[in-house]
Amino acid sequence: MTQPIELHYWPTPNGWKITIALEEMGLPYDVKYVNIGKGEQFEPAFLKIAPNNRMPAIVDPEGPDGAPISIFESGAILQYLARKTGEFCGPTERDRISVDQWLMWQMGGLGPMAGQAHHFLKYAPAMDPPNDLPYAKDRYRAETGRLYGVMDRRLSETEYLAGDFYSIADMACYGWASLWENQEQTLDDKPNLARWLDLVGSREAVQKGMAVGREHRSRLQDDKDAQKVLFKR
Repeated sequence: MTQPIELHYWPTPNGWKITIALEEMGLPYDVKYVNIGKGEQFEPAFLKIAPNNRMPAIVDPEGPDGAPISIFESGAILQYLARKTGEFCGPTERDRISVDQWLMWQMGGLGPMAGQAHHFLKYAPAMDPPNDLPYAKDRYRAETGRLYGVMDRRLSETEYLAGDFYSIADMACYGWASLWENQEQTLDDKPNLARWLDLVGSREAVQKGMAVGREHRSRLQDDKDAQKVLFKR
């Protein structure tokens, strides 16, 4: 019987990638919550698994050759799980290349830029003292909008990001893109992105993955103690 994967997690867009994947792949998992607002990501036991003090991370007791393995970085976890199960990584080598490039696009572009948009639009103005920086807000709002334009143009050609098949690239992007309103974006001029959001969001496994730990989510802009931990103030 398959032993459950140990998932070190907090309900954020990066965490959602892995809960969605685990639900889609039907892999058993145990959630170990890492409360990033309380600084639990800096505890020595977690740093042994994730030396960059970022979640998510996993420990798979049935890793390569049956030996346990720990993995950090959400993109690396997604690739590992896709290889482990043989699912959601594309049916051909060309498809797998497409999956990898859209996954890397999310890791290097959409995630960081949307994250900065969240920070400067929502969190920085609520800090003590407030850091309401028009240049930063305009820059990251515009760059996030540009990236959603890239997605929309791609999705005008294909049903999903990597092609006409659902993959870990879609799982990686969905959590971030689902928060488009908080990033002060519009879908009025992005009908293909709107279609994709509805399509992916209607999947039962996506809904289950997004629901994991929902009760722990809070308004960071109202939590001054968490801001001090996360933003080092």
